[in-house]
Amino acid sequence: MIYLDNAATTRPYDEVREVVADMMHHTFGNPSSLHHLGVRAEEVLERSRQVIAAALQVQPREIIFTSGGTETNNMVLKGTARAHRRKGKHIIASAVEHQSVLKTLQTMEQEGYEVTLLPVDADGLVSLQALEDALREDTILVSIMHANNETGAIQPVERISEILRRHPSPALLHADAVQSFGKVPLHPRASGIDLLTLSAHKVHGPKGVGALYRGENMRLTPLVEGGEQEQGLRSGTQNLPSVAGFARAVEMNFEGSFGKQNHMLQLRDALKDRLAEIFEEVRVNTPGEQHAAPHILNVSFPGLKGEVLLRNLEEKSIYVSTGSACTSGKNKPSHVLKAMGLTKEEVEGALRFSFSWENHQEEVDQVMEHMEPAVKRLKKLIR
Repeated sequence: MIYLDNAATTRPYDEVREVVADMMHHTFGNPSSLHHLGVRAEEVLERSRQVIAAALQVQPREIIFTSGGTETNNMVLKGTARAHRRKGKHIIASAVEHQSVLKTLQTMEQEGYEVTLLPVDADGLVSLQALEDALREDTILVSIMHANNETGAIQPVERISEILRRHPSPALLHADAVQSFGKVPLHPRASGIDLLTLSAHKVHGPKGVGALYRGENMRLTPLVEGGEQEQGLRSGTQNLPSVAGFARAVEMNFEGSFGKQNHMLQLRDALKDRLAEIFEEVRVNTPGEQHAAPHILNVSFPGLKGEVLLRNLEEKSIYVSTGSACTSGKNKPSHVLKAMGLTKEEVEGALRFSFSWENHQEEVDQVMEHMEPAVKRLKKLIR
C-alpha cells in the first residue's frame, strides 16, 4: 500500500496507539475527581497541555482541548461573535476556507451577522487589498486558514495581523492551522494570531481530539455549558486517552521537525517534476515553495476526471484524493479551485497527493510507474 492522502488523515504512530491503550487501561480516572485516580488523570491532562503549548511557544493555560478542527472552528466563530456582538456583527473570511468555517458563517448570517468572503488569486492567496477594503469599524473577527487543505497555499497571516493592528476595528485574527501545524513553523503569539485551530489526526495522533489556542484575555462565549471543564469554554469530561495520544504525536512530530519538513518537500517536488516531465498539459495548482506547505501537491489533468484517476490508482493500492475529505466523496466541485479561477475541466481533473515524513522516494517512483499508463489509457478512451 502507498498512502498519499495524509491531508485527509494520517496513520497514528505506534507509540500513540500504545499511549491511548495504556491510558484506557491504567489511567482511566476522571480528571475532575478528587481521589488518587482523578489526580493522576489530571496530571496527564495538564502535562499534555504543556506539550501542545511548548510546540506553539505559548502558555499552557492558553490551550483548550476540543474534539477536533470542526468543533474548534465553530467555537471560535460563534463564541467570538457572541462575546463581542456589542462591538459589531461583521466577520471576514476567505473564499477558500474549510467547510466548517463556511457553513458556520452561513448559519450566522441567518442570525443577523454580516459576512465578507475575500477573493484569492491564481495561487489561492488572499488579496490583502481586498482585506483592507473590507475592514470596517464593526468588524469583530477575521478568520483565515493558514495552510489550505486542498492546495497547501500558505496565507500571509503575519501581514494580515499587521493590517488589523493598523485598523481601528476591534477585529481579532483566527487562523485554522489544522494543515500547517507540525509542517510549517508557526508561533501564534509572534505572528499576531489571537485564536488558532489544531487537530490531532493530521499529525499522526488520534481522531476525535483537537485544540484551540486562545490568547490571554480573549473572550469567548462557550458552545457547550455544564461542568466548567477547560476553563468553562468546553464543558464535558475530557477525552483523556486521545488527549495524551495527541501530546505524544506532537512530541514525535517536533523531534527533528526541520528534517521531516524538508523530507516531505523533497518528495512533493520530486513528484511534481516527474509529472511535469511526462505530462505537458498537467496544471500544478499548488503555489511555489515559499507560499505552500511542504506536504501537499494538487495537480489537474484537464479533460480527465480526477475521480477516475483516483480509482485507477486505488486498484494498485495507491491512495490519493480529489480534494478535501469533507467534500470529495459528495461529487461536489472544489470551491477552492473554482475560487482560484480554474476552468470546469481543470477542477474536475484535479488530484491531491499529500505526504507524511513516513513516505519515501521509492513510493513516488511507484506512483509514476502507474500514473503514466493510466493517464495515457484514459486519454485514448476519451478521444
